Amino acid sequence: MNKIKCECGHVNPEGTVLCEACGKPVEENQHIDGNNENKLLNMRYDGSARRSKTYNKTIVDKIWNFFSSVKVGVWLIAITLIASSLGTIFPQEMNNQSPLPAEQYYEENYGMAGQIYYQLGFHDLYGSWWYMILIASIGVSLVIASIDRVVPLYRSLKKQKPKRHETFMKRQRLFGQAEYASEQDYHRVIDQLKERRYKVTQENGHVLAEKGRFSRWGPYVNHIGLIIFLLGALLRFVPSMYVDANVWVREGETKMLEGTEGEYYIKNEDFIVEMYDENDERFKESIEKQGGSVPKNYQTNAVLYQRTDESLPGVDPELKQVKEGEIRVNEPLKIDGFAIYQTTYQLNEFKTMTFKLHERSDADEQSVGEFTVDLVDPKSEYTLDNGYRIELYDYYPEFEMKDGVPSSFSKYPKDPAFVFHVYPPGQEEPEVNFLAIGSNLDPSGENQYKIGITDLEMRDVTGLTIRKDYTLPFLGIGGAIFMIGVIQGMYWNHRRIWIQPKEQGFWVAGHTNKNWFGLKKDLEKALDGTSVEQPEDQQELKE
Repeated sequence: MNKIKCECGHVNPEGTVLCEACGKPVEENQHIDGNNENKLLNMRYDGSARRSKTYNKTIVDKIWNFFSSVKVGVWLIAITLIASSLGTIFPQEMNNQSPLPAEQYYEENYGMAGQIYYQLGFHDLYGSWWYMILIASIGVSLVIASIDRVVPLYRSLKKQKPKRHETFMKRQRLFGQAEYASEQDYHRVIDQLKERRYKVTQENGHVLAEKGRFSRWGPYVNHIGLIIFLLGALLRFVPSMYVDANVWVREGETKMLEGTEGEYYIKNEDFIVEMYDENDERFKESIEKQGGSVPKNYQTNAVLYQRTDESLPGVDPELKQVKEGEIRVNEPLKIDGFAIYQTTYQLNEFKTMTFKLHERSDADEQSVGEFTVDLVDPKSEYTLDNGYRIELYDYYPEFEMKDGVPSSFSKYPKDPAFVFHVYPPGQEEPEVNFLAIGSNLDPSGENQYKIGITDLEMRDVTGLTIRKDYTLPFLGIGGAIFMIGVIQGMYWNHRRIWIQPKEQGFWVAGHTNKNWFGLKKDLEKALDGTSVEQPEDQQELKE
C-alpha cells in the first residue's frame, strides 16, 4: 500500500483527499471527492481515504465497491419494498386460516388472479429463498458501507490537530480574517467558546474548538440497529428461533402441533362458542349491522401431550399428558416457549353418517340393515348381518360438479356425496346408488334397493395457531438502537471552529455537518465584545 507524506510530516494512507493532520488537500487525489480548487472543500468523511474510492482491481475490490455504494443500498431497499408489497396483495399462506390446501384456497377465493399468485410463489413470499437473499444483501450492504466510511472517518477525526493548513482554512464555508484583533480579543474568543460548551484544544497558539462530534456516528448507529433488526428477520427462518404455524383439530381428535418437530400433540376435548344475545338491547343494533350472530367467546378445552418415544415413520407415538387448559382469543396455552392461540373455528362439520338399506317398493321403507360411515376415514366395504354387502365405490367429501363430472372441492366433509354399490345375497352384479344431501339417484332406474340417511353426527373444528418467537429481542434492540441513531444524528450536529494566529491578528474558520445557522450563532456569541467581525459565509470561492 502506497503512503502519502504531507509537508506537515504526517503519513496518510493511499487515497487520502485531505491530510488527516493538517487538512492540506492532496492535489493528485482531489478528483476522488469532486474537490475543485475554486470551490469549498468537500468535507465529507473529512477527506479520509476510503477503500471503495482507492482500489478497483481484484474481484474482492469490485464486490466491496458494489456493496459500499449508497445507490446500490437504496436500490436494494426499493426492490425489497416492492417485493414486500406483492406479498400484501392477498393473504400469505402462514396467515391463511382456511383448512383448504393453499392451491385451492387462492383459486376459490381470488379466482384466476389467486391461482397465478400461488403459482408464482407469492403466497409464501417472505419465506422464499430470493426474498431472503434480498434481506441478506441489504445487511451486507449496510455492513460494508459502514466499514468503508466509519473506520477512515474515525481515524481522521482522532488524528486532527488544531494547526491547519492555510488552504484548508480559506476553503471552509465560514472564513474570516481578523487582522487588527488584539491578544485580549484572542483570549476572549477562546473563553466564550468554552462557555458555549466547546472542547478547546490548543497547539502553539492554534486553536480547535469542537462540540457534538458524537453526532457524526448517528448514521452508523442507525446501520448497527438495522443490521441487528435484519438479523432478527433472518433468524425467523430458523425453526428453533421462530414458529408460526396453523393446525385444525376436530373435537375428540389428537393432532401433532406443527413446528414442534413432532414433540407435542394436542387433543380437542371440547369446543365451545357463546353468542351475544340478539334480544339484548345493548347489542341488538351492532348485531344487526354484522348481519348475523356475533360470537361473544369461543374456546378450545385442550389437553397437551408430549411424545416420549423416538419418532419413527409408521410408528404410533407414545404420548404423556403434560398440560391441560382452555384456549381463548388472546389467552394462549403456553408450554416450552410455544404459545397456542385460538384464531378461528368451523361449526357443525359432518363426522359420521348412518344409512339404512330398504326395498324401493316398500312404502314404509322398512330397514333391511344399517351401517355407519366415518366421513374422515371411511371403509371401502360394509357387510350387514343378513348377508347384504355395501361397497363405497366413490366418496366426495365436498361435492361439486366440475365440467359435468362429480368431484370434491376439498378433503373436508362439508357437503358429502357417495356412490354405493349394493350386493344383495347371492347377486354378483351390484346395484348403483348415488346419494348426496337432498339427492338420491338410481342411475339405471331398475334398482330393487334404496339407501337413505337415518342419522348423522356432527362436530366442531377449532383453528389454532402455534407461535414461538425468540427473534423479538433482536427486533426490539435493533429498533431501539436505530431510533437512538436517528435522534443522535437529527438533534445534534458536529461543529468545529479553527483559530490560526498570524503576525497581525488571526484567522477564523468554521465547519458543521449541518445547521449552519446554529454555527453562525455560536460564532456570533463567541466574537461578542471583540473587534473581530463575523466570518464570511462563502458558498463558493471566486476564481
